[in-house]
Amino acid sequence: MPSKTVTMSENSRSNYQGYLDHKIYPVLGELKLPEITSAQLTALLLSIQSEGKAHATVVKVYTILHGLFKMAYLGDMLDRNPMDKVERPKPRKDECKAAEPEAYTAEEVQAILAALDREPLKWRALAHVLIDTGVCRGECCALKWQSVDFKTGAITIAGNLCYTSQKSVYLDTLKNGKSRTVYVGEDTLSLLRQLRAEQATKAISAYVFTRKDTPEPMHPQSPTRYLKKFSERCGIQGLHPHKLRHTFASVAITSGADVASVSEALGHSDKAVTLRMYTHATDESISGAAKIFREAIKKPDRDNAG
Repeated sequence: MPSKTVTMSENSRSNYQGYLDHKIYPVLGELKLPEITSAQLTALLLSIQSEGKAHATVVKVYTILHGLFKMAYLGDMLDRNPMDKVERPKPRKDECKAAEPEAYTAEEVQAILAALDREPLKWRALAHVLIDTGVCRGECCALKWQSVDFKTGAITIAGNLCYTSQKSVYLDTLKNGKSRTVYVGEDTLSLLRQLRAEQATKAISAYVFTRKDTPEPMHPQSPTRYLKKFSERCGIQGLHPHKLRHTFASVAITSGADVASVSEALGHSDKAVTLRMYTHATDESISGAAKIFREAIKKPDRDNAG
């Protein structure tokens, strides 16, 4: 689908091609488009699902097939669209949502921060930035010193460091193409000041987070690998950059931050995405919501009535 690939980021294009090469072409690659039937497409999806692949993988293949055949039909390469008779895959019964929450509580974040005190400076600073701002790991790795305002704590997020096997590590634009400003606290700023001084004695770089003793930016997959090992050492389950992003939004919103501001910090163009993906209710927040409602509808105190 040429028109589709033109609008994709390099990372998305690489993932898309991977699904074609490993999931779709081995089964359908020898067939001409008009020969492919709805039954064959359904069988392909069921086969992937029966392999125990994650539901998201099956849905991704379905989405690619749906787009591919739609473009072929609209381009008059087909007189019918076989995907019209293919149902969107449903999760297997054993694919229930895990009991583990999608975000940490404020108390769990405090425990993570305490455990970080024993870690090397670079990783302490990086984890603090992730926790403080909710930025993606690639955005964090792309961070440059010129984007950090040490007086105000403002940090400009202007790029995203990515990796594909074809291009290796490269600097990409943000998903919505628009830079944004996030803010960190004094503890994080202090760590960044220390890191800048330490970096100056080894290998000066435009990037905040670099590969060991070099000016090259950190590999965008390194934060994930580090946090996994750190998670095992400190006994905190499921520590991952994206979970810290969930945590930033959930704790902020359930503590009273407005959705519009949180959405802006995360770089979402639609506030509904923020609410749908990054918030979870707790007993305390549910109770608080009920209390706010009751206070709003409470009758005026007769003794204070004028």
